Amino acid sequence: MDRQTTLILSLSALLRAERETRFAMEAAIGAGVLDPEVLRAMLSDPVPVITHEDIDFAESLAMKGASPLEIM
Repeated sequence: MDRQTTLILSLSALLRAERETRFAMEAAIGAGVLDPEVLRAMLSDPVPVITHEDIDFAESLAMKGASPLEIM
């Protein structure tokens, strides 16, 4: 696997995790089991899906030739 493929797989995993989190939150909100205080805390401290640090980290792993299994 080349470095570009490794980077793409890493970023894809980050996006997939974000989607799964969003779907889980939607289900919890729909079921009424997510406390409003939790939502307020999350809204007051938003975190971007992918930060520059994430991209730098993924690129450094790609440069080292690490496989996705070695990342975990």
